[in-house]
Amino acid sequence: MANGVAAEAVEETELLNYFHEKSRYSGIWKYLFSTDHKKVCLLYLTAMIAFFLCGVGFAMLLRLELMAPGMDFIGASTYNAVYTLHGVFMIFLFVIPGLPAVFGNFCIPIMIGAEDVSFPKLNLLSWYLFMSGAVLIILSLFIGGGAPDTGWTFYAPWSIKTSANIPMAVMGVFLVGFSSILTGLNFVTTIHRLRAPGVTFGKLPLFVWGIYTTGWLQILATPVIGITLLMVFMERMFGFGFFDPANGGDPVMYQHLFWIYSHPAVYIMILPAMGAISDIIPTFCRKPIFGYKAMAGALVSIGLIAYIVWGHHMFTSGMSDTGRIIFSFLTFFVGVPTAIKVFNWVATLHKGAIIFSTPMWYAMAFIFLFSIGGLSGMINGVLAVDLHIHDTYFIVAHIHYVVFGGTGFGFFAAIHYWFPKMFGRMYSEVIAKWALGLFFVGFNVLYFPMFIYGYMGNPRRYYDYPPRFEFWQFVSTVGSWIMVPGIILMLANLIWGAFKGKKASANPWGGVTLEWTVPSPPPLLNFDKIPHVTRGPYDYKGEESK
Repeated sequence: MANGVAAEAVEETELLNYFHEKSRYSGIWKYLFSTDHKKVCLLYLTAMIAFFLCGVGFAMLLRLELMAPGMDFIGASTYNAVYTLHGVFMIFLFVIPGLPAVFGNFCIPIMIGAEDVSFPKLNLLSWYLFMSGAVLIILSLFIGGGAPDTGWTFYAPWSIKTSANIPMAVMGVFLVGFSSILTGLNFVTTIHRLRAPGVTFGKLPLFVWGIYTTGWLQILATPVIGITLLMVFMERMFGFGFFDPANGGDPVMYQHLFWIYSHPAVYIMILPAMGAISDIIPTFCRKPIFGYKAMAGALVSIGLIAYIVWGHHMFTSGMSDTGRIIFSFLTFFVGVPTAIKVFNWVATLHKGAIIFSTPMWYAMAFIFLFSIGGLSGMINGVLAVDLHIHDTYFIVAHIHYVVFGGTGFGFFAAIHYWFPKMFGRMYSEVIAKWALGLFFVGFNVLYFPMFIYGYMGNPRRYYDYPPRFEFWQFVSTVGSWIMVPGIILMLANLIWGAFKGKKASANPWGGVTLEWTVPSPPPLLNFDKIPHVTRGPYDYKGEESK
C-alpha cells in the first residue's frame, strides 16, 4: 500500500513537470509568465546585472571628470544628474534588492525543502513592479525637466524646487520599494509556513536566517521611505507644505524620515551577503561554522539595532547633545554583533581544510573589505571626528567599502557559489580568479585613497576640487581603470559558463545544505518528494562534508 502511494506521488510529480515544461509559452515568454521561483530569480538576475553595468558606466563618467581639476568632460549640472543616476541605479536597482530577490528566490524554497515560495503569483508581480519602477526612473531622464539632479537621497527642499523631473523618479523608486515589501512578505511567510518536516529554526542555514531578518526589515522599514517619497510627490504636484520651509515645512524632518528607512536598508543589503558568506566558508573549510547560534543571533540582533541608529547620519543637521551621544553609542553598539560574525568567520577558517576555489576567494575579499568599511564606520560614529569628515570623500570611501565591498562582493561570491546549481554548468576557475584579482586590486586603488583626501578635507558631491587633491583623485581614477576590466572579465566568464561551460554535478563544492541534494539545475518542483530532515546543515564534523 505504501509503495503504491509513493509510486502515485512520483507519477504525479512527473506529470506536473511535464505539463509545465510543455506549456503554451516558449522562448522568453516562458520566463515572463512563469511563477517558478527559479525563473523569477533569473528575471531579477538579468535585470540587475544590466542596471549594475549602467551604474558602473555612470561612475566611470564621474571618475573621468574628477581625474583633474576644472571641467574636463561634463559640466556641473550634468555631473549632478550623472551622480544621481549612479546612486539610484546602484542603490535602488542593484544592491538593496540584489541578494534577496535573486538568491533568496532561488535558494530559500530549496534550502527549507519546499516546492516554491508561499505566493508564486505575488512573486512574479514583485518583479513586474520592480521593472515598472525601473522604467519610470529611466523615463525620467528624457521626459519633463530632465534627469534628476538631487543625489540618490532626493533631499528636500532641493527636490521640491529643482526643475528636474523628480516626480517620475520618486514614483519609480516608490514602485521598487513596493516590490521589496511584497518580496519580504513572501519570504517571511515561506520560511514560517513551508519548511519541510524536521527543518526547525535551529536547523536553518545561515543564508535563510539572513533572508528572514531582511524580510522583516523590508516589511517594516520600506513603507517609511514609500510614504516619504509620496510626500515629496504631493508637495511637488499639489503644493503641500511638508518639507519646504517657504510653505511651513521642515527639511530636517525629511532627513529623519529618509534615514529611518535608509539605515535599515544598509542591512537589507548586507545581511543576506553575511548569510551567503556564512554558508560559503564552512563549505570550503570542510568544517562546521563556528558558533552557529551566535551567528544566527547576530544576524537578528543587527536587524533589530538597525532601526535605532539612523541619527548618526545627521550629527551636523541640528540635534541636541543628548541625541548625539545616544546615537553615537548605538553606532558603536551595532558593531558588537557585526564583530561576532567576523570573529566566527575567522574562527571557522582556523585549522580548516581550506579549498581556495573562486567563491572562497570572494568570501575572503568580503571579510577584508567589509571589515575596513565597518571600522571606518566606527570612526564616523565619533562625534568630534564626524564633524570634521562629514560630507567629505571619507564618507564616500566608507559607504563603498560597506555597500560595494560588502554587499557587492557578497553578491558576486554568491553567484560564483550557486552558479553551478542555477545553470547546471561551470565557469572557468582560472579566468574567475584573474577577474577577481583585477576587481579587488582596482577596488582598493579606487576607494582607499578617498579615506586620505577625504580626511584632508575634500568635500563630496562637487564636480570640481582644489588642485591640492589632484594626485589622489587621479590615483582613484586609475583604480577604476583596473577594476572595470575585472568586472567585465568576470561577467563575460559567467555568461560563457552559462552557455558553454562543462556540465556541473549535483554537488560540485561538497556543500551540506539541501540545495546540493537536488540535480543541477533543479527540477520544476525541486524535489521528487518532500525531504525529511534529521539534522542541521552544520551538524557534521570534518570530512563528512566531502
